[in-house]
Amino acid sequence: MKYNFDSINNRVGTNSVKWDIHPDVIPLWVADMDFQVLPELKEALSKRVDEGIFGYTLVPESYYEAIINWFDRRHHWHIDRSWILYTSGVIPAMAAALKAFTLPGEKVLIQTPVYNCFFSSIANCGCEPVENELVREGNTYRIDFADFENKCADPKTTVFLLCNPHNPAGRVWTKEELERMNEICMRHDVKVISDEIHCELIMPGYTFVPFASVSEACADNSVILNSPTKNFNIAGLQIANIICKNRQWLRRIDRAVNINETCDVNPFGVIALQEAYNKGAEWIDELNTYLYDNYKALKDFFHEELPKLEVLKLEGTYLVWVDITALEFTSDEVADKLLKEAKVWVNSGTMYGRKAGQGYLRINIATPRATLMEGLKRMGRLLSQYLVEAGEFGCKA
Repeated sequence: MKYNFDSINNRVGTNSVKWDIHPDVIPLWVADMDFQVLPELKEALSKRVDEGIFGYTLVPESYYEAIINWFDRRHHWHIDRSWILYTSGVIPAMAAALKAFTLPGEKVLIQTPVYNCFFSSIANCGCEPVENELVREGNTYRIDFADFENKCADPKTTVFLLCNPHNPAGRVWTKEELERMNEICMRHDVKVISDEIHCELIMPGYTFVPFASVSEACADNSVILNSPTKNFNIAGLQIANIICKNRQWLRRIDRAVNINETCDVNPFGVIALQEAYNKGAEWIDELNTYLYDNYKALKDFFHEELPKLEVLKLEGTYLVWVDITALEFTSDEVADKLLKEAKVWVNSGTMYGRKAGQGYLRINIATPRATLMEGLKRMGRLLSQYLVEAGEFGCKA
């Protein structure tokens, strides 16, 4: 490999949310990565720092060109310059889109288990989340389309908030699934807001399909939220884009962005996006290979040391969903025990739906393999004692 993802970077003492809240644990929780960024990106930021003045920034045409060219090359999605609205993050973008499209008391459809910020964004708009719970099928999930249509048919349901790729279920939705969801939404006058922040983190054998690229109908009925931040490990630089073909909708969202005072972006985010999209293709390809090898290492570990716990299929993201229903504890209890006793921090599944996430943990594998394996060994030593009977099996680590 050209890039060294095995390199250990000590992040303790850097005011890292991931590492400095509990500096004595191995953090496999919040979705940021422990890898050095693309070297060209780092160099471009250094040059900007050397200028020594950090006033308000203009967003140049080259910013829009980088977005348009990247999605054309990588995903065969042809974006028009007039569809793009920049902002400071996908969650502020989501909040603005929801405020533009909903009134307090209306319902927003989500597919649980799902990213926890969906719940807070919906609540902050005075709306009610309605769950189209994903159906567990083997080691993956499928959509319950009958329930999806029933929920869309409720006149109070006005928006469907899609997670594509899906966090934490690990699904990368197919073109056929996306098209079918949109057909149902359009039949019931439900707008689609698609969070596509993990769109470059795709495992071998799967293809990410931008929702708006599926068909003209999908483009006409959707707002796409994307960003290079998760994919290129630059979450702290806070840059994202709202992409919407419908000009009337985009004007409404632009107004909400301004009301929320999230219309200004920092110069580093603008520079980082251009470097990532213009020069980061090889880096992201090697990253995905490394992440897939981490996923295989995790699967092998669970198979050998904790075989009663099931690792679900990972099609996209670096967030692995693990079934722990064989344990006698709730997800919250297991996560708490791992933090306090094993010194490993993972997310309880109930963050992503009190019902749909019960019996699961979410594990972030975007870390050097040595760090991941140490965390897994700690988990194995603790959890095996709750699974083993008379020495049937256990963690040898």
